[in-house]
Amino acid sequence: MTLFDVYPINDITIVKAKGSYVWDENGDQYLDLYGGHAVISIGHTHPHWVKRIEEQLEKIAFYSNSIRIPLQQQLAEKLGKISGKEDYQLFLCNSGAEANENALKLASFHNGRKKVIAFSKSFHGRTSLAVSVTDNKNYIAPVNETENVIFLPFNDEEALEDCFKEEGKEISSVIVEGIQGVGGINVAEEDFLRRIRQLCDEYGAIYIADGIQCGHGRSGKFFSHDFAGANADIYTMAKGMGNGFPVAGIIIAPHIKAKHFQLGTTFGGNHLACAAALAVLEIIEEEKLMGNAVMVGKYLKDELENIPELRRVRGRGLMIGFDVTDELKDLRKNLLWNQKIFTGESKPNVIRLLPSLALKKRDAEDFIEALKEEIALLSNEQNAEANDTSASLRAGPAKTQ
Repeated sequence: MTLFDVYPINDITIVKAKGSYVWDENGDQYLDLYGGHAVISIGHTHPHWVKRIEEQLEKIAFYSNSIRIPLQQQLAEKLGKISGKEDYQLFLCNSGAEANENALKLASFHNGRKKVIAFSKSFHGRTSLAVSVTDNKNYIAPVNETENVIFLPFNDEEALEDCFKEEGKEISSVIVEGIQGVGGINVAEEDFLRRIRQLCDEYGAIYIADGIQCGHGRSGKFFSHDFAGANADIYTMAKGMGNGFPVAGIIIAPHIKAKHFQLGTTFGGNHLACAAALAVLEIIEEEKLMGNAVMVGKYLKDELENIPELRRVRGRGLMIGFDVTDELKDLRKNLLWNQKIFTGESKPNVIRLLPSLALKKRDAEDFIEALKEEIALLSNEQNAEANDTSASLRAGPAKTQ
Protein backbone atom coordinates (compact mmCIF):
# COMPACT_ATOMS: atom_id res chain seq x y z
CA MET A 1 0.00 0.00 0.00
CA THR A 2 1.16 3.55 -0.74
CA LEU A 3 0.19 6.87 0.79
CA PHE A 4 -2.51 8.89 -0.97
CA ASP A 5 -0.45 11.65 -2.59
CA VAL A 6 -2.25 14.87 -1.60
CA TYR A 7 0.58 16.76 0.13
CA PRO A 8 3.55 18.50 -1.51
CA ILE A 9 6.30 17.29 0.81
CA ASN A 10 9.75 18.67 1.63
CA ASP A 11 12.28 15.84 1.65
CA ILE A 12 13.02 16.26 5.38
CA THR A 13 12.37 13.75 8.16
CA ILE A 14 12.07 15.34 11.61
CA VAL A 15 13.05 12.97 14.42
CA LYS A 16 13.39 15.29 17.44
CA ALA A 17 11.93 18.60 18.60
CA LYS A 18 12.38 20.93 21.55
CA GLY A 19 11.25 24.50 22.11
CA SER A 20 11.48 26.40 18.82
CA TYR A 21 13.84 23.88 17.19
CA VAL A 22 13.54 20.57 15.36
CA TRP A 23 16.22 18.13 14.15
CA ASP A 24 16.22 15.85 11.14
CA GLU A 25 17.52 12.30 10.80
CA ASN A 26 20.94 13.64 9.84
CA GLY A 27 21.23 15.69 13.01
CA ASP A 28 20.67 19.04 11.26
CA GLN A 29 18.94 21.66 13.43
CA TYR A 30 16.12 23.86 12.09
CA LEU A 31 14.49 26.95 13.59
CA ASP A 32 10.73 26.39 13.46
CA LEU A 33 8.84 29.59 12.70
CA TYR A 34 5.79 27.78 11.36
CA GLY A 35 4.86 25.36 14.13
CA GLY A 36 3.13 22.91 11.81
CA HIS A 37 0.36 25.34 10.74
CA ALA A 38 0.25 27.39 13.99
CA VAL A 39 -0.16 24.24 16.10
CA ILE A 40 2.89 24.55 18.37
CA SER A 41 1.80 27.17 20.88
CA ILE A 42 4.04 26.53 23.89
CA GLY A 43 7.11 25.03 22.20
CA HIS A 44 7.84 21.49 21.08
CA THR A 45 7.86 18.78 23.80
CA HIS A 46 7.50 21.23 26.69
CA PRO A 47 8.37 19.20 29.82
CA HIS A 48 5.17 20.13 31.70
CA TRP A 49 3.03 19.19 28.68
CA VAL A 50 4.87 15.86 28.31
CA LYS A 51 4.52 15.11 32.03
CA ARG A 52 0.80 15.94 32.06
CA ILE A 53 0.14 13.52 29.19
CA GLU A 54 2.39 10.77 30.60
CA GLU A 55 0.76 10.94 34.03
CA GLN A 56 -2.71 10.78 32.50
CA LEU A 57 -1.70 7.92 30.21
CA GLU A 58 -0.74 5.85 33.25
CA LYS A 59 -4.25 6.37 34.72
CA ILE A 60 -6.69 6.20 31.81
CA ALA A 61 -6.25 7.31 28.20
CA PHE A 62 -9.80 7.11 26.91
CA TYR A 63 -13.41 6.52 27.69
CA SER A 64 -16.41 7.92 25.87
CA ASN A 65 -18.63 10.83 26.87
CA SER A 66 -21.15 8.39 28.32
CA ILE A 67 -19.43 8.80 31.71
CA ARG A 68 -18.38 11.79 33.79
CA ILE A 69 -14.89 13.11 32.92
CA PRO A 70 -13.83 15.64 35.59
CA LEU A 71 -10.92 16.83 33.42
CA GLN A 72 -13.46 18.36 31.04
CA GLN A 73 -14.87 20.60 33.77
CA GLN A 74 -11.34 21.53 34.90
CA LEU A 75 -10.53 22.50 31.33
CA ALA A 76 -13.73 24.53 31.02
CA GLU A 77 -12.95 26.47 34.20
CA LYS A 78 -9.33 27.16 33.21
CA LEU A 79 -10.34 28.16 29.69
CA GLY A 80 -13.02 30.49 31.00
CA LYS A 81 -10.59 32.18 33.35
CA ILE A 82 -7.78 32.73 30.83
CA SER A 83 -10.04 33.72 27.93
CA GLY A 84 -12.25 35.98 30.04
CA LYS A 85 -15.35 34.07 28.91
CA GLU A 86 -16.27 32.47 32.23
CA ASP A 87 -20.03 32.48 31.58
CA TYR A 88 -19.67 30.57 28.29
CA GLN A 89 -20.20 26.82 27.77
CA LEU A 90 -17.64 24.38 26.33
CA PHE A 91 -18.14 21.61 23.78
CA LEU A 92 -15.05 19.56 22.96
CA CYS A 93 -14.22 17.89 19.65
CA ASN A 94 -11.12 16.91 17.64
CA SER A 95 -10.15 19.36 14.89
CA GLY A 96 -10.64 22.89 13.64
CA ALA A 97 -12.91 21.80 10.80
CA GLU A 98 -15.05 19.86 13.27
CA ALA A 99 -15.21 22.87 15.59
CA ASN A 100 -16.44 25.12 12.78
CA GLU A 101 -18.83 22.41 11.58
CA ASN A 102 -20.42 22.18 15.02
CA ALA A 103 -20.55 25.96 15.42
CA LEU A 104 -22.44 26.35 12.13
CA LYS A 105 -24.82 23.51 13.02
CA LEU A 106 -25.47 24.92 16.48
CA ALA A 107 -26.26 28.36 15.07
CA SER A 108 -28.76 26.79 12.65
CA PHE A 109 -30.33 24.75 15.44
CA HIS A 110 -30.64 27.91 17.53
CA ASN A 111 -32.49 30.13 15.05
CA GLY A 112 -33.84 27.61 12.54
CA ARG A 113 -32.20 29.35 9.58
CA LYS A 114 -29.94 28.11 6.78
CA LYS A 115 -27.91 30.92 5.24
CA VAL A 116 -24.35 31.73 6.31
CA ILE A 117 -22.20 34.77 5.55
CA ALA A 118 -18.50 34.04 4.98
CA PHE A 119 -15.75 36.18 3.48
CA SER A 120 -13.27 36.32 0.63
CA LYS A 121 -10.00 34.45 1.28
CA SER A 122 -11.56 32.65 4.25
CA PHE A 123 -10.46 29.17 5.32
CA HIS A 124 -12.58 27.28 7.84
CA GLY A 125 -11.72 23.63 7.19
CA ARG A 126 -12.29 20.74 4.80
CA THR A 127 -15.36 18.92 6.15
CA SER A 128 -18.78 19.39 4.60
CA LEU A 129 -20.09 22.65 6.10
CA ALA A 130 -16.66 24.02 6.97
CA VAL A 131 -15.39 23.71 3.41
CA SER A 132 -18.60 25.24 2.06
CA VAL A 133 -17.73 28.48 3.87
CA THR A 134 -14.10 28.29 2.69
CA ASP A 135 -13.26 30.57 -0.22
CA ASN A 136 -11.34 28.11 -2.40
CA LYS A 137 -13.11 26.24 -5.18
CA ASN A 138 -10.28 23.68 -5.32
CA TYR A 139 -11.34 22.32 -1.92
CA ILE A 140 -15.10 22.16 -2.55
CA ALA A 141 -16.33 18.89 -4.06
CA PRO A 142 -19.68 18.86 -5.88
CA VAL A 143 -21.32 17.25 -2.85
CA ASN A 144 -20.24 20.26 -0.73
CA GLU A 145 -21.75 22.88 -3.02
CA THR A 146 -24.65 24.80 -1.49
CA GLU A 147 -26.64 27.94 -2.20
CA ASN A 148 -26.83 28.66 1.53
CA VAL A 149 -23.41 30.36 1.73
CA ILE A 150 -22.97 34.03 0.79
CA PHE A 151 -19.38 35.20 0.27
CA LEU A 152 -18.71 38.89 0.88
CA PRO A 153 -15.52 40.98 0.61
CA PHE A 154 -13.46 40.86 3.80
CA ASN A 155 -13.54 44.06 5.89
CA ASP A 156 -16.29 45.59 3.71
CA GLU A 157 -18.94 47.00 6.08
CA GLU A 158 -21.11 48.34 3.29
CA ALA A 159 -21.38 44.97 1.56
CA LEU A 160 -22.20 43.37 4.91
CA GLU A 161 -24.95 45.90 5.64
CA ASP A 162 -26.45 45.51 2.18
CA CYS A 163 -26.50 41.74 2.54
CA PHE A 164 -28.32 41.90 5.86
CA LYS A 165 -30.85 44.36 4.45
CA GLU A 166 -31.60 41.93 1.63
CA GLU A 167 -31.27 38.56 3.35
CA GLY A 168 -31.33 39.40 7.06
CA LYS A 169 -34.23 37.23 8.18
CA GLU A 170 -32.70 34.21 6.42
CA ILE A 171 -29.19 34.54 7.80
CA SER A 172 -28.34 31.98 10.46
CA SER A 173 -24.75 33.04 11.16
CA VAL A 174 -21.71 35.04 10.17
CA ILE A 175 -18.37 33.22 10.42
CA VAL A 176 -15.15 35.22 10.38
CA GLU A 177 -11.49 34.75 11.24
CA GLY A 178 -10.03 37.47 13.46
CA ILE A 179 -6.87 37.15 11.37
CA GLN A 180 -7.12 35.13 8.18
CA GLY A 181 -4.37 32.52 8.18
CA VAL A 182 -4.42 30.49 4.96
CA GLY A 183 -5.81 33.57 3.20
CA GLY A 184 -2.57 35.45 3.79
CA ILE A 185 -2.53 37.00 7.32
CA ASN A 186 -5.30 39.52 6.72
CA VAL A 187 -6.36 41.26 9.94
CA ALA A 188 -10.07 41.88 10.52
CA GLU A 189 -10.65 45.57 11.22
CA GLU A 190 -12.07 46.28 14.64
CA ASP A 191 -14.95 48.37 13.27
CA PHE A 192 -15.80 45.53 10.89
CA LEU A 193 -16.06 43.00 13.74
CA ARG A 194 -18.13 45.42 15.81
CA ARG A 195 -20.48 45.89 12.85
CA ILE A 196 -20.89 42.11 12.55
CA ARG A 197 -21.89 42.04 16.21
CA GLN A 198 -24.41 44.85 15.78
CA LEU A 199 -26.02 43.36 12.68
CA CYS A 200 -26.23 39.89 14.21
CA ASP A 201 -28.01 41.40 17.21
CA GLU A 202 -30.36 43.39 15.00
CA TYR A 203 -31.34 40.45 12.78
CA GLY A 204 -31.12 37.54 15.24
CA ALA A 205 -28.09 35.90 13.60
CA ILE A 206 -25.20 34.16 15.37
CA TYR A 207 -21.69 35.65 15.29
CA ILE A 208 -19.11 32.83 15.00
CA ALA A 209 -15.52 33.87 15.70
CA ASP A 210 -13.11 31.42 14.08
CA GLY A 211 -10.06 31.35 16.35
CA ILE A 212 -8.56 28.14 14.98
CA GLN A 213 -5.25 29.76 13.96
CA CYS A 214 -5.52 33.22 15.51
CA GLY A 215 -6.71 32.09 18.96
CA HIS A 216 -5.08 30.71 22.09
CA GLY A 217 -3.00 33.83 22.67
CA ARG A 218 -1.21 34.00 19.32
CA SER A 219 -2.27 37.62 18.69
CA GLY A 220 -1.42 38.82 22.20
CA LYS A 221 -5.04 38.48 23.33
CA PHE A 222 -6.60 35.08 23.89
CA PHE A 223 -8.85 35.53 20.84
CA SER A 224 -7.74 38.03 18.22
CA HIS A 225 -11.41 39.02 17.87
CA ASP A 226 -11.16 40.53 21.37
CA PHE A 227 -9.31 43.57 20.01
CA ALA A 228 -12.74 44.77 18.79
CA GLY A 229 -14.19 44.69 22.32
CA ALA A 230 -17.32 42.84 21.16
CA ASN A 231 -18.09 39.28 22.23
CA ALA A 232 -19.04 36.64 19.67
CA ASP A 233 -21.79 34.09 20.30
CA ILE A 234 -19.54 31.13 19.50
CA TYR A 235 -15.73 30.92 19.40
CA THR A 236 -13.99 28.00 17.69
CA MET A 237 -10.59 26.65 18.78
CA ALA A 238 -8.09 24.00 17.70
CA LYS A 239 -4.45 24.16 16.44
CA GLY A 240 -2.58 25.68 19.41
CA MET A 241 -5.11 24.29 21.89
CA GLY A 242 -3.25 20.98 22.26
CA ASN A 243 0.27 21.90 21.10
CA GLY A 244 0.16 18.98 18.69
CA PHE A 245 -2.29 16.71 20.50
CA PRO A 246 -5.55 16.50 18.49
CA VAL A 247 -8.09 18.53 20.44
CA ALA A 248 -10.55 21.26 19.53
CA GLY A 249 -13.65 22.92 20.87
CA ILE A 250 -16.24 25.63 20.73
CA ILE A 251 -17.26 27.94 23.53
CA ILE A 252 -20.86 29.03 23.45
CA ALA A 253 -22.58 32.10 24.91
CA PRO A 254 -25.09 31.42 27.71
CA HIS A 255 -28.17 32.43 25.70
CA ILE A 256 -27.66 29.42 23.39
CA LYS A 257 -29.18 26.45 25.19
CA ALA A 258 -28.02 22.84 24.91
CA LYS A 259 -30.25 19.86 24.12
CA HIS A 260 -29.32 16.21 24.51
CA PHE A 261 -28.01 14.57 21.31
CA GLN A 262 -27.83 17.94 19.50
CA LEU A 263 -24.04 17.57 19.12
CA GLY A 264 -21.85 14.57 19.69
CA THR A 265 -18.35 13.13 19.37
CA THR A 266 -16.60 9.85 20.11
CA PHE A 267 -13.07 11.06 20.82
CA GLY A 268 -13.69 14.73 21.67
CA GLY A 269 -12.84 15.65 25.24
CA ASN A 270 -11.12 12.37 26.03
CA HIS A 271 -8.81 12.14 29.03
CA LEU A 272 -5.53 12.59 27.15
CA ALA A 273 -6.88 15.48 25.07
CA CYS A 274 -8.00 17.32 28.19
CA ALA A 275 -4.66 16.74 29.90
CA ALA A 276 -2.83 18.19 26.89
CA ALA A 277 -5.16 21.19 26.62
CA LEU A 278 -4.90 21.91 30.35
CA ALA A 279 -1.10 21.78 30.17
CA VAL A 280 -1.12 24.32 27.34
CA LEU A 281 -3.27 26.76 29.32
CA GLU A 282 -1.18 26.30 32.45
CA ILE A 283 2.01 27.07 30.53
CA ILE A 284 0.50 30.07 28.71
CA GLU A 285 -0.51 31.49 32.08
CA GLU A 286 2.60 30.56 34.09
CA GLU A 287 5.12 31.68 31.47
CA LYS A 288 3.12 34.76 30.39
CA LEU A 289 3.29 33.68 26.77
CA MET A 290 0.68 36.13 25.49
CA GLY A 291 2.93 38.95 26.69
CA ASN A 292 5.90 37.29 25.01
CA ALA A 293 3.92 37.05 21.76
CA VAL A 294 3.33 40.81 21.89
CA MET A 295 6.96 41.66 22.66
CA VAL A 296 8.70 39.32 20.21
CA GLY A 297 6.02 39.91 17.59
CA LYS A 298 6.57 43.67 17.78
CA TYR A 299 10.31 43.18 17.35
CA LEU A 300 9.77 41.01 14.28
CA LYS A 301 7.27 43.38 12.66
CA ASP A 302 9.47 46.42 13.30
CA GLU A 303 12.51 44.72 11.79
CA LEU A 304 10.57 43.36 8.81
CA GLU A 305 9.12 46.81 8.08
CA ASN A 306 12.70 48.16 7.86
CA ILE A 307 13.63 45.72 5.08
CA PRO A 308 12.86 47.65 1.87
CA GLU A 309 12.50 44.56 -0.34
CA LEU A 310 9.48 43.30 1.66
CA ARG A 311 5.92 44.49 1.12
CA ARG A 312 2.84 44.86 3.36
CA VAL A 313 4.17 43.55 6.66
CA ARG A 314 1.10 42.79 8.76
CA GLY A 315 -0.35 40.75 11.59
CA ARG A 316 -0.63 40.76 15.36
CA GLY A 317 1.55 39.15 18.00
CA LEU A 318 3.22 36.06 16.57
CA MET A 319 0.93 35.77 13.56
CA ILE A 320 2.78 37.76 10.91
CA GLY A 321 2.75 37.87 7.14
CA PHE A 322 4.56 39.81 4.43
CA ASP A 323 4.56 39.86 0.64
CA VAL A 324 7.60 39.10 -1.49
CA THR A 325 8.16 40.29 -5.04
CA ASP A 326 8.69 37.97 -8.01
CA GLU A 327 12.42 38.64 -7.71
CA LEU A 328 12.30 37.05 -4.23
CA LYS A 329 10.03 34.15 -5.15
CA ASP A 330 12.64 31.63 -3.92
CA LEU A 331 13.06 33.31 -0.55
CA ARG A 332 11.03 30.83 1.48
CA LYS A 333 12.71 27.85 -0.19
CA ASN A 334 16.15 29.33 0.42
CA LEU A 335 15.37 30.05 4.06
CA LEU A 336 14.56 26.37 4.48
CA TRP A 337 17.43 24.80 2.55
CA ASN A 338 20.21 27.36 3.09
CA GLN A 339 19.37 28.70 6.54
CA LYS A 340 17.49 25.73 8.04
CA ILE A 341 14.43 27.83 8.95
CA PHE A 342 10.83 26.67 8.54
CA THR A 343 8.29 29.32 7.51
CA GLY A 344 4.82 29.12 5.98
CA GLU A 345 3.31 30.54 2.83
CA SER A 346 0.08 31.67 1.23
CA LYS A 347 -0.15 31.59 -2.52
CA PRO A 348 1.05 33.34 -4.53
CA ASN A 349 3.57 35.52 -2.71
CA VAL A 350 3.06 35.63 1.07
CA ILE A 351 5.44 34.29 3.73
CA ARG A 352 3.73 33.47 7.02
CA LEU A 353 5.35 33.35 10.47
CA LEU A 354 3.46 31.27 13.07
CA PRO A 355 6.08 30.25 15.66
CA SER A 356 5.65 29.07 19.21
CA LEU A 357 4.41 31.80 21.56
CA ALA A 358 7.56 31.03 23.58
CA LEU A 359 9.84 32.14 20.72
CA LYS A 360 12.88 33.85 22.20
CA LYS A 361 14.01 37.25 20.98
CA ARG A 362 17.46 35.91 20.10
CA ASP A 363 15.82 33.35 17.79
CA ALA A 364 13.86 36.17 16.17
CA GLU A 365 17.12 38.10 15.74
CA ASP A 366 18.74 35.06 14.09
CA PHE A 367 15.82 34.86 11.69
CA ILE A 368 16.09 38.52 10.71
CA GLU A 369 19.83 38.11 10.04
CA ALA A 370 19.23 35.01 7.92
CA LEU A 371 16.40 36.72 6.05
CA LYS A 372 18.56 39.73 5.16
CA GLU A 373 21.34 37.42 4.00
CA GLU A 374 19.05 35.47 1.66
CA ILE A 375 17.46 38.66 0.31
CA ALA A 376 20.91 40.07 -0.45
CA LEU A 377 21.96 36.88 -2.24
CA LEU A 378 18.80 36.80 -4.34
CA SER A 379 19.11 40.50 -5.15
CA ASN A 380 22.73 40.03 -6.24
CA GLU A 381 21.70 37.13 -8.47
CA GLN A 382 18.98 39.27 -10.05
CA ASN A 383 21.42 42.14 -10.61
CA ALA A 384 23.97 39.80 -12.17
CA GLU A 385 21.37 38.40 -14.54
CA ALA A 386 20.21 41.90 -15.45
CA ASN A 387 23.81 42.97 -16.16
CA ASP A 388 24.43 39.92 -18.32
CA THR A 389 21.26 40.63 -20.31
CA SER A 390 22.17 44.29 -20.69
CA ALA A 391 25.72 43.43 -21.88
CA SER A 392 24.32 40.94 -24.37
CA LEU A 393 21.93 43.54 -25.78
CA ARG A 394 24.72 46.14 -26.13
CA ALA A 395 26.92 43.66 -27.96
CA GLY A 396 24.22 42.96 -30.48
CA PRO A 397 23.75 39.67 -32.36
CA ALA A 398 26.80 37.50 -32.86
CA LYS A 399 28.44 37.82 -36.29
CA THR A 400 28.65 34.75 -38.47
CA GLN A 401 31.53 33.94 -40.81
